[in-house]
This record gives sequence, C-alpha cells and structure tokens, in this order.
Amino acid sequence: METINADYLNSVRKQFEYYKHLGDKTFEQLEPEKLFYKHNDNSNSIAVIIQHLTGNMLSRWTDFLTTDGEKEWRKRDEEFADIENNKTALLQLWEKGWQCLFHALDSLEPQDLSKIIYIRNQGHSVTEAINRQLAHYPYHIGQIVFLGKMLATNEWKSLSIPKNKSNDYNSDKFSKPKERGHFTDEFLKKEKE
Repeated sequence: METINADYLNSVRKQFEYYKHLGDKTFEQLEPEKLFYKHNDNSNSIAVIIQHLTGNMLSRWTDFLTTDGEKEWRKRDEEFADIENNKTALLQLWEKGWQCLFHALDSLEPQDLSKIIYIRNQGHSVTEAINRQLAHYPYHIGQIVFLGKMLATNEWKSLSIPKNKSNDYNSDKFSKPKERGHFTDEFLKKEKE
C-alpha cells in the first residue's frame, strides 16, 4: 500500500507541474497588457484568474495537515478585483502560490494520505483534498489557456499536439518500444532542455 501511495504522490506532483507548465507557456506567448484583458464585466482576465489560484493555493496548502484549508486571513472576494498592470508582479504572485503547493506536497509521506484535513470545516482525506485541487486548478488553467489562445491569435504556439498533427504524433509514438512513464514526462523534459 505504501508503494501505491508513493506512486500517487509522485503522479499528482507531475500533474500539478504539467498544469503550471501550461500556464507558464501561455504567459510567455502574451504581451503584458493581454494578461489584464477582460471581455466584459462578468468575465475574468488572466490576471484575475492568477490572483484567485494563488489565493486558493496559499489558503489550501499553508499548514496543510494542521489547519483548515480556508484560512481566516484569505480574502477570496478581493482575488476577483482588478489589479495594476504589472506582469512581473503578477508572475511573482503565480510562483508564490505554486511554491506553497509544491512545498506542502513534497512534505507529505505516503502514510499521510489517509489523514483527515478540513476545508471550511468539511472533512477530507488528504487524498480527497489533493484530488479536489487537482480538479480545481486545471479548470482555471484551461480558462487561462483558452484566453491566451484567443489573445495571441495566429501567433499561438500549441501547448499539446498541434492541430492536424495527431497522425504524425501517433506514428512517432507507436514507432518506439513500449515504456513505463508518466504522460507529462516528455513535456516537462523538453522544458528542462
């Protein structure tokens, strides 16, 4: 069981890294002012989504095993307010949230997964709490990528298999021997090269 739990922790860390990577690659493709674009008063800019994700990450992952995931100091409604147009400060905020998340994940031991933690006084196993965030963050990162793709227009560089390239991608994959690995390994490996 401990091996399964260790595999789970390794897998979720890679998943979170992958979704952070998608956000990072989107930001790289956009001029600073595009991060603050809002379609209308009912929509969120990429900047607002980053503020919300960071607020959630700091609240959920700070003292992860010992305090409620909805911290008293969190000001969730303020996460949806517009901020000044400063890409550097915004990306520092983004990094701060992810550092908090990865620090908490890296401190977990396989036996911690069955412990109960609370989010707004609702009990979750550590596994359930991780899964909750692993569903929440990709939802918002998908919004970031969608907005980025629209705002970059024809300059957009695909973050996955490019349009009309599935056959080429599959041919390449099936031309190699079977191997064990996480699907994110190839994307993250290219990033580190």
